[in-house]
Amino acid sequence: MGLKIKITALAISILVISGCSSTNSEPDEEMDHSMMSDGKMDHGMMMEGHMSHDEVVSLNDSTGENELKIPSQLKRDNEDDVAYTVSAQKGKTEIFDGTETNTFGYNGSFLGQMLRFEKGEKIKIRTINELDEETTFHWHGLEVSGDADGGPHDALKPGEEKVIEFEVTQEASTLWFHPHPEGKTAEQVYNGLAGLIYIEDDNSKSLGLPSDYGKNDIPLIFQDRTFDEKNQLNYSAAMNDDGTIGDTLLINGTLNPKLTVNKEKIRLRLLNGSNARNYTFKLNTGDSFVQIATDGGFLNEPVLLKEVTLTPSERAEIVIDFSQLNTENDLALISEDGSVLLSFEISDQSGAISKIPGKMNNFALTEEELDLPVTKKVELFGMMDMVTINGKKFDPERIDFTQQQGVTEVWEIYNKPDMMGGMIHPFHIHGTQFKIISRDGEEPPENERGWKDSFSIKPDETVTIAIQFKHKGVYMFHCHILEHEDNGMMGQVKVE
Repeated sequence: MGLKIKITALAISILVISGCSSTNSEPDEEMDHSMMSDGKMDHGMMMEGHMSHDEVVSLNDSTGENELKIPSQLKRDNEDDVAYTVSAQKGKTEIFDGTETNTFGYNGSFLGQMLRFEKGEKIKIRTINELDEETTFHWHGLEVSGDADGGPHDALKPGEEKVIEFEVTQEASTLWFHPHPEGKTAEQVYNGLAGLIYIEDDNSKSLGLPSDYGKNDIPLIFQDRTFDEKNQLNYSAAMNDDGTIGDTLLINGTLNPKLTVNKEKIRLRLLNGSNARNYTFKLNTGDSFVQIATDGGFLNEPVLLKEVTLTPSERAEIVIDFSQLNTENDLALISEDGSVLLSFEISDQSGAISKIPGKMNNFALTEEELDLPVTKKVELFGMMDMVTINGKKFDPERIDFTQQQGVTEVWEIYNKPDMMGGMIHPFHIHGTQFKIISRDGEEPPENERGWKDSFSIKPDETVTIAIQFKHKGVYMFHCHILEHEDNGMMGQVKVE
């Protein structure tokens, strides 16, 4: 602990000397560049601050002793035309055998049930805050009006409820929901507030992909946590301003999980639901799999990969064909450093017949979109509690950008390095799905050529996107390292 205090204090001292404080001012450009070229600190010095996320605490290997829990599907209300009721609650959950951990959950003690929508449906959701503190209900990736989006302006006090209404206009995808109260998002997600949304449409039903929920269509919510000596989630003790990272992995809230599968194609819907950790997923055998979908929908064609990286809030759907793998040896999904994330147990049973079609979507960047000029520039900068967007911290009374409903614009997002070299930031925009045009002037990789609502951006990297809002309202854009978001790395766009 003493080392952490010394390192953090040193980093803060250097930042203050160079002109960066918790105000809206940016560091002096000359000093910034000098420190980058001549005085860059070794990343190892900042392990507790994990500046680049290259040197962070490793995850404990999953022992595979507990069968993976699958979130149940929330049943529809069908009263007063309300489709679903979602309540944020406190509870106790037996994550470790024989110990009850204090947790938050939706309609239960920990995490939430899966909500299933159909494209074209009109949906009403009653949201209820049963916590002892304010919260919001943010529908991450869902194209809804600003007053239904659940940003920090829409906080519900304890005991309050609100009904939101919207029509599902977007294509089949895997989305999620979580709280978004100003300054408290990280802690509430850490304590367990997160749930999944499946959108289905005619196309998704016609493709013949694995779609038997919980059997060959498996949701996987990855979250790293640190538990104290009493097996409690002590956020204030674990919290790190540069992103809270833990040594213990939970998948769907399951400790030491394994997934038992038949010899068939298995569709895994990966969600990085962590506060800050990045994951590179691969098979321990080195075998390939295919990615079929991004955050907001299917790719045009399946992309063959040996690994896929997701930063916080990103999703990817992949298919692994267990009928084609050598099942004599242990099989597992592992991280980049070899940590075992999810063990697979393969039964002797053959499973359902499914396929991976060669054509799944008609996603495209139009010539008109490619010819549009950049009209909005976003600069991400800083670390710990000194993070800014365009040199400013979040102000709920300030509108940073305006955009017309239904009009496509091109945004340019730049991750400005600092004297430490900088770190990867996951960037998210509320209320819409967008298209990545380029990364540093080059086409994005094949598995990013689909609808996105979040993407990673490396230090000194520039990403351009084509973005259109279908609805009116005020929407957040921010870093999805939740502590950075809480520390003010967030802005607002008003769609008129």
